Amino acid sequence: MKKLLFAVCISASALSFAQDYSVPAASPRQKVEQQFSMSKISVDYGRPGVKGRKIFGELVPYGQVWRAGANSSTKITFGQSVNFGGKTVPAGTYGLFIVPTEKEWKVILNKDFQQWGAYTYDPKQDVVDVTVPVNKLADKQEWFEITLNPTDENSGNLVIKWDMAQAEVALKPAKLDAVNKISEKLKEIKKIESESNKKG
Repeated sequence: MKKLLFAVCISASALSFAQDYSVPAASPRQKVEQQFSMSKISVDYGRPGVKGRKIFGELVPYGQVWRAGANSSTKITFGQSVNFGGKTVPAGTYGLFIVPTEKEWKVILNKDFQQWGAYTYDPKQDVVDVTVPVNKLADKQEWFEITLNPTDENSGNLVIKWDMAQAEVALKPAKLDAVNKISEKLKEIKKIESESNKKG
């Protein structure tokens, strides 16, 4: 009976340990989130490493759709409608795909954000695509990276880089005039609240 109890305790301890740890991922998953205008933008993606390989033109062939990361497709979520590289995109979650060439990338937002890689990618599900230039980095970017860099309170850039290549897509609110009007009203409300609290 004691041996059985000991075995149960060891098994329970091992299970508890396993819940806290996992095998290191070859392409770790990352989620980035950035305040944008009156809402947020988030990106969920896998981060493959260069690992001594030739990336663009070999591992990631030119002229073919790529998942923009590793494993399950990259997901991007907009909390409000945005101007994505000059084209309007409604609020929601999309799959982010890229068709790379040596000098420019076609960056695609697709309705299907739950697929594995780009194996079932259907261009009929595309919402928008924009073509942006590719810049050569001064230093190698070992791990694939997507960042959201604000340029002011109502605009920013989606920055994608890996190996020696970097591309950016400009982001703005789809209806900037409406956003500015709402923002002014919110500032007025906050001012009234602040003054009311001081009197109270």
